[in-house]
Amino acid sequence: MIRLLRRVLVIGLILSLGVGGWFYWLVSTPLSLNAERVEFNVTPGSGMRVAAREIAGSGVDFNPWTLVVLGKLLRVEASIKAGSYEVSRGISLLDLLRKLTRGDVTQAEIVFIEGWTFRQMRERLNAHPDVRHDSRGLPDTEVMRLIGAAGTAPEGWFFPDTYLFSKRSSDIDLLARAYRTMQRHLAREWESRSAQLPLSTPYQALILASIVEKETGREVDRPLVAAVFVNRLRQGMMLQTDPTVIYGLGERFDGNLRKRDLTADTPYNTYTRAGLPPTPIAMPGLASLQAVLHPAPSQALYFVARGDGSSHFSQTLDEHNQAVNRYQRGAR
Repeated sequence: MIRLLRRVLVIGLILSLGVGGWFYWLVSTPLSLNAERVEFNVTPGSGMRVAAREIAGSGVDFNPWTLVVLGKLLRVEASIKAGSYEVSRGISLLDLLRKLTRGDVTQAEIVFIEGWTFRQMRERLNAHPDVRHDSRGLPDTEVMRLIGAAGTAPEGWFFPDTYLFSKRSSDIDLLARAYRTMQRHLAREWESRSAQLPLSTPYQALILASIVEKETGREVDRPLVAAVFVNRLRQGMMLQTDPTVIYGLGERFDGNLRKRDLTADTPYNTYTRAGLPPTPIAMPGLASLQAVLHPAPSQALYFVARGDGSSHFSQTLDEHNQAVNRYQRGAR
């Protein structure tokens, strides 16, 4: 009886070793792929079984149950991360599971440029092949509600930057990230602002920064451009800035700003209305926010483009008119 029991134990041990060895070989052998590289997506909330089926269906040749069993044996079946993944030939089932539990997702990027409008930002999102277009066709008011900013006018509230994201991420999530980033930058810069600025709220600073963004041709001039507008606000002068007029024209602007455009009243025409326009006119970058809240120590009230990207700054109207004749009309 004892000998029989020993034989059964030995046979069981041999079988266990055999099965274990076979399973180790199975999970460490390179998987067959239907292409050199295969991409797949693990959707949020997916369990191991669902994820295994999605992966197998994307072109990775394996039986989904093997990944489920391996996850249970290693006690990581609840540790897989959602996102977009890419695998190459030579990857094993064990490597695949490690990739899923590490969240080693593939990333795409999108760039939002300083000076863009919200319309341009949405167009870039709609054209991006790696974004999930949840906002397409929705009005701006609904988009703002979805990102947690209901009732907020969208213009200017998104920070221009390069954003990395997992492929197939929602455009709503990307917009929310850019919105939160602008909120953080604006709050920090507002707290450290220079004394006695003619701005009573962070939103006014955002509006003015968007104007500075559109008016600045050269980085070094930015604090001086900001100083001109700050000085004008202090003295109650009209801002008289073309970019606000152009924004107010919207799709009617054909690239040529005419005299009649400067006299046609709109909420954004700073030639006919005093003070700041009602909203920003573009996305300001961090440099423009900093320039508005820390303007250069200058008494200049005017500036004119020299034609090389830089600007000439003047304290008096006579000096400004002379600069206009020199740089805009070619007079010497």
